[in-house]
Amino acid sequence: MLLNIVRLRYADPPTFLDTTQVIAGYSVSKSVSGGFYAYPATAVGNYLFGTGTMTAGESPTFTYQPVTGEQYAENVVRPISPTVIMPLSLGGLPIDTLLRLTAQSIDGLSNVRGIGAGGGSVRFYLLLHDLRQLQIAGAMTIRITTDAPPPSSDDSGKKKGSKSDPASKQEHSYLVLSSTSDSNLLAIQAEVRRLLHLDPHVEEAEIVYGPYPKHTGQIAILTRSMLAMLTQLAYEVEVPEEDIKAGRTPPTISQVGIENRPEVVIHSSHKVPERRYAAVEYNDMWFWIDEKDFQSKLAFTMVQVLSALAATNHTGGAVVTIPAG
Repeated sequence: MLLNIVRLRYADPPTFLDTTQVIAGYSVSKSVSGGFYAYPATAVGNYLFGTGTMTAGESPTFTYQPVTGEQYAENVVRPISPTVIMPLSLGGLPIDTLLRLTAQSIDGLSNVRGIGAGGGSVRFYLLLHDLRQLQIAGAMTIRITTDAPPPSSDDSGKKKGSKSDPASKQEHSYLVLSSTSDSNLLAIQAEVRRLLHLDPHVEEAEIVYGPYPKHTGQIAILTRSMLAMLTQLAYEVEVPEEDIKAGRTPPTISQVGIENRPEVVIHSSHKVPERRYAAVEYNDMWFWIDEKDFQSKLAFTMVQVLSALAATNHTGGAVVTIPAG
């Protein structure tokens, strides 16, 4: 994953692989030898000898298959649905980091974009900051249901949410602003409603995919694909100044508004890093994530979780073979 991020920074194509088979191989060997030399009038310790050895080894074999064609389009190019992304915050993952990684825009408020695509909106980051404060205080949650959303007429006059509507059988996710008596939390909730163009008294709003909501009371999130997510992280990698001057890669993009660091801080140097969480060598340079940088480690782990959620393998899963006997 880290190598793909670095390769994208230098305009090299990323490679995605599926593990199709894992064969675990173990080996144990023992040997004992001994003997004696007979020399009259000498102590026993001078002519008795013995040796023993034991060796153990493990040599697993992994079989990989490149992700191509329709599977590549679904796993890498297609945006991840907000209904898949938002429940991750229920497990305690920071919602601000989650949305910084996965959302290109929320109700028209834009996240930072790649080289030459323009900067993001400060209000986008203010919204994420407020959502994180509400998440920490337990004044916000995500509700997932298969119930149809409240009926509303679309442009054709068809009632959305009716039993004949196929979308009513799908999962729907809602942002819920929980009841609280804390005046500070109430003020933050009011600001969230204002930024999302919601009614001042609404307690929950449906989360849908898109740049803008189609109906009142919805929150539109334009999500990224795995390729877009990794490309954005690539533009934030620390690269040598000589590579920028030589034209091998563009300058690192700067952060917007209240943000002062990338989601994943990836360092670079000519020397092998001593303290690393993950490290790869690329074009005689080392790129790594610091082992003591918890925020970067957490965000990088979230990227790997999202990659697993985005994967749609049409074949059987990996087969694990363990020799017996």
